[in-house]
Amino acid sequence: MVPTLQLCAETHLLVMVARKVGGGFHYGGSGNTLGAVTAPLFEIEDLHVRTAGPDGAEILRGVDLTIEAGEIHALMGPNGSGKSTLASVLLGSPDYEVTGGRIRFKGDDLADWGPDDRGKAGMFLAFQYPQAIPGVSVINFLRQALSARKGIDLSVLELRLAIMEWMERLEMDASFADRYLNEGFSGGEKKRNEVLQMAILEPELAILDETDSGLDIDALRVVARGVREVRADRPDLGLLVVTHYQRLLDELEPSHVHLLIDGRIVRSGGMELVAQLEAEGYESWRAEAAPVGA
Repeated sequence: MVPTLQLCAETHLLVMVARKVGGGFHYGGSGNTLGAVTAPLFEIEDLHVRTAGPDGAEILRGVDLTIEAGEIHALMGPNGSGKSTLASVLLGSPDYEVTGGRIRFKGDDLADWGPDDRGKAGMFLAFQYPQAIPGVSVINFLRQALSARKGIDLSVLELRLAIMEWMERLEMDASFADRYLNEGFSGGEKKRNEVLQMAILEPELAILDETDSGLDIDALRVVARGVREVRADRPDLGLLVVTHYQRLLDELEPSHVHLLIDGRIVRSGGMELVAQLEAEGYESWRAEAAPVGA
């Protein structure tokens, strides 16, 4: 049996706060409200991160980022710039150590929150390389995740109906609900399964770590359409999309684009920044990422 709240065998956990109302699943968070003041959905402030261990190397060197509810932010950068590290750190990976700065979700400081706490609060990570869990079917994985949070056994029939609807929207064969999680799945099927989890678990913030990696253009369009449909159902969903390529961003149309080089966000803008990157590449931006005095 999969340990409670476990998402994959490596490091991360995935469960959203669940509250069943009427005929569907609805999820609440732990947002703080003080009078008319509402904190941003998600804030990263001067974040410094190194790999865990006594000889850990610094990877992130002062990252600042704010995501409001309903916004789509894209994070781009060359290989080794720290993009996937940032995605993993935001969900509490033990492979990295935060050495400075803050991460806040709806005003709450996440410094002492483990991956399960972050998942329960409404954060979701779609993996670049989703892991297989032999012996656990897709539907039982989702059922255990939701049941663990509610403390009761959810209706398999109701959950199956919800999964079938989303599988049709994601162009997934219905038989995948009973297959072992990601075992024998193609790259595109794994990525669609990540979007299926996001649709069923309804996070408030979703981080997509190179969801377009390894996808041909047709599979990418199916996955992107699924992400758009999730947002159509839940317009307040905040998205951080980590990618190398313009084609996914053409499908999702982010309002904010950030360029991460050598552990720093060196420039932020809109889709015009993506066009500039396509034309000029990353090399012209490296000087802006160099430490002061270097």
